Amino acid sequence: MSETLVYNAKIRSMDPTHPHADWLLIRDGLIAALGLGTPPAVAKKTRRINAHGNLVLPGFQDAHIHLLSGGTELATSAQLYDVPNIECLIAAMAAHAAKRPDLGLVTGSGWQPGLFGDHNLTAAVLDRAIADRPALAYDSSFHNACLNSRALAIAGITDDTPDPPNGHILRDGAGRATGMLHEEAIGWANARLPQLDANHLTEGLATGQAHANAHGLTGVLDPKVTAEDAEVYGRAAAAGRLSLRVAGAVQVTEADTPASAVARLSALRAAHHGPDFHIQSAKFFMDGIFENRTAALLADYADQPGNAACMFSADQTNALFTALDAARFAIHVHVIGDAAARRALDGLQAARAANGPWPAQHQLTHLQLTDPADHVRLAQLATANIQPLWAQLDPEIPDIALDMIGPERHPDTYAFRKMLNAGADWCLSSDWSVSTLNPFEIMQTAITRQARMIDQPKPPFYADQALTIAECVAGYTTHAARAVWRAGYTGQLRPGFSADLIMLDRDIFTCPPQEISATRVLLTLFKGNPVWQA
Repeated sequence: MSETLVYNAKIRSMDPTHPHADWLLIRDGLIAALGLGTPPAVAKKTRRINAHGNLVLPGFQDAHIHLLSGGTELATSAQLYDVPNIECLIAAMAAHAAKRPDLGLVTGSGWQPGLFGDHNLTAAVLDRAIADRPALAYDSSFHNACLNSRALAIAGITDDTPDPPNGHILRDGAGRATGMLHEEAIGWANARLPQLDANHLTEGLATGQAHANAHGLTGVLDPKVTAEDAEVYGRAAAAGRLSLRVAGAVQVTEADTPASAVARLSALRAAHHGPDFHIQSAKFFMDGIFENRTAALLADYADQPGNAACMFSADQTNALFTALDAARFAIHVHVIGDAAARRALDGLQAARAANGPWPAQHQLTHLQLTDPADHVRLAQLATANIQPLWAQLDPEIPDIALDMIGPERHPDTYAFRKMLNAGADWCLSSDWSVSTLNPFEIMQTAITRQARMIDQPKPPFYADQALTIAECVAGYTTHAARAVWRAGYTGQLRPGFSADLIMLDRDIFTCPPQEISATRVLLTLFKGNPVWQA
């Protein structure tokens, strides 16, 4: 038997029956007891942790984070998130290629669509950085990517290559492929390029876990797990190398039938059923993003005529959702535009009508633009899985999406308060590595609707849509645990629950909201064992 006593603490348990405590006792990885006042006498061999009056919370859980791919990208890709111009992008890619000769495909991640895009990023540009090896550079959303000439050749992309389903190969005025790819064309091309090996993926998982633990994460939902990813997670779980719990969502594509989707996901669920790694969700991309005009809207884009279609027809959506719901999979849907949100809600309503309600924790994630008429339906049918970091006016990078949405629809953009007021369930998440995974930066923006003070923020973006600190912490603890099907043993500090907890350097419930982003995690325990210590 192993014991740990955490004392002299300001504990917020998130258990409504006993919300506060001064100490807690951990026995064999589980919460054994907690209480107020003087802690109990313990054996000499018991590990003692003096919290020095600091705030202790349940470990945070991020219900939409690309942990393995993000960790692998952090470990093996050039970091382009802060690159300001073409010359710096070329230099970053060239330096990374020189540093990693072991990579068959040189990748970069994170160029900003407000600075780069179809107009200035081409194969010829990347050739200036890397000409003798294939190279690929993703934007910050991973919905756009540019290949160099060598990668285009290996992928077999010519001027005459037809667009793959739900993907776009950009061509210039003369009909020549420029190197830029949108949406499903990226995965289609990437499958034909050199792949990372098992060692790279193992390195990526270790990097991603360490980064997550350092920011207080003890559980995640990875929303796009491939069969290969599942093997990596499964091997780590079997070997005891996971320092957080992973739930997985497996992508369903327009090529799937109800039978093929249920069969494929059921096989993966049977092979990986936890408790530390389990497959539980079906992932759908119902549309793309504004930045490449693949977000599906109920009305035309505001800045020029035109729109985008949903990636699944109404009949496909209803059939696939109904079959997967009947097989008891949670349905996890990427929706950016209001038409995509409505299509997903229609599909969930069809599934409920066919199968009846059950505690599925279906989720719509992102919800950038949502028609107010659908807020009540969202409350009835799904959890709002939101990324509040984006609900701000960026101090430096132009937000071209707002021009496409148009001023009349701005109030319905990231309208989180309207959703909650309509009764919607919610959880918070990051979508890392699309953005930071730091929960404290994300919570600060959720409350202030602004960037950090050190970034010289612009005025709040619809301050009336802000969340409270209590809603934010619930969104990362009790609500997140429910969203990833772990509410019975995580998300609260209570007897019998897993001893997953974090100690912070400040009380985020009482400090000024503009200071929350500076919070540091001093200690992260997973199953009672330290996985991060400042």
